[in-house]
Amino acid sequence: MRLHRLAICLSISIWGVITACHEQTSQKYTFDRSGISREVLENYLSRAVTLTEFLIENPFYNDAPLSDKEDDIRMLKALKAKFIGRAIYRWGREHLIADTAFWNPARRLMERMHRYDPEMIFQAAVFEIVTTRVDSIEIPEWSFSALGIPYEKRHFCYEKMLNREGKFVNHWGEGASVPDITQQETQLWLMFLAGSYIRIGCEAIHWGQVSLIGMNDPDFHTWRDFLEKARTFARQNSRRGWVLFDAHTPTGGMIVEGKSLLDFNSFPLRIKEIPEKPLHGILQKPYLDALYGRSKGGTTPSGWSCESLPYLVEFDNFGISAHPGVADTASHFIWGYDEISWFCKLDEEYRDYWLHYAYEWLRENDPNAFLQMPLSRVVTWGKGHPNFLFKGNNRSEACPEGMNIEKSVADIWTNQP
Repeated sequence: MRLHRLAICLSISIWGVITACHEQTSQKYTFDRSGISREVLENYLSRAVTLTEFLIENPFYNDAPLSDKEDDIRMLKALKAKFIGRAIYRWGREHLIADTAFWNPARRLMERMHRYDPEMIFQAAVFEIVTTRVDSIEIPEWSFSALGIPYEKRHFCYEKMLNREGKFVNHWGEGASVPDITQQETQLWLMFLAGSYIRIGCEAIHWGQVSLIGMNDPDFHTWRDFLEKARTFARQNSRRGWVLFDAHTPTGGMIVEGKSLLDFNSFPLRIKEIPEKPLHGILQKPYLDALYGRSKGGTTPSGWSCESLPYLVEFDNFGISAHPGVADTASHFIWGYDEISWFCKLDEEYRDYWLHYAYEWLRENDPNAFLQMPLSRVVTWGKGHPNFLFKGNNRSEACPEGMNIEKSVADIWTNQP
């Protein structure tokens, strides 16, 4: 009888420890409609990856054909990644999102991943582009409602989104412009995009180059009013009542009257070349418009205050220069390539070294900065090399083109304090 009671007591004790551990682990990634704590936010940022278009099926890809989706799923599970960046977006060709086949697979894949890990966040991106093809999309009633605008049955109008003085009109080519946030039609469009991503399960929105979209809103007052309405929509329609907002912030943030409009900032790494060492690069503070030491603080949307808002730095993609392979320390290009294309040009040994170096450099030089680990993004190597989405997966039969970046990420995350 005593042994039996002892066994029961031990069982209860062990179960209590297991439950406590589970609750402690869960609390590390817990937030709700009231907001997200700094600790939880930084827990997510410390497990952030870029896995471009993970939620998209091949007919709808933006940059290059997708492959090895099942191995991507294995990789995310193995790494215990928590924030999946740029998982779904459109760059032009807006007519494709009128097809339910664009949305349904993304919803199903998120549901599958959330059955494995309900705390995983998938980020959608709303970029600084709109094309004439937007005219083919009917505006849903809820987009009007979210902005407090009376509903009218009609389609979006490209012309109504453009800057009246012609700023950034045809910026991306004929019939492809930067939308102006001060135009009501632009707000309807951005609300539709962000709201659609939120409705299928995304819990983070990257708002792209907000200063371009805010060409007539230098003090972010129109952005403030719009993002407040987007947050209200998120509280009512998202999985946990809160959606993380970020954007590229070359000025250091979106601060209005001491309050940040964003949950966190983001920006490219801005890598400096070492001219005497071909393809070698370093991080430096200050350098060009890099964000190191410049992320502005204030009161966050969740209510806590900081002197410097946490931020992600990522390997950006923006094409190649006229002289690929040539050093130019006054340029945003690194050896003539964008950052991710340069990174993929490196041999495996230096790539592994550089990822470890960048992680440690950020820890030493700006504790507010977090490295978004590169697992897939479009690569541009120039003439004779079609653009492609590189695979950071471990090389295997399931992913023969894998570049083994996964191993480096696992090593860094396993050994960090």
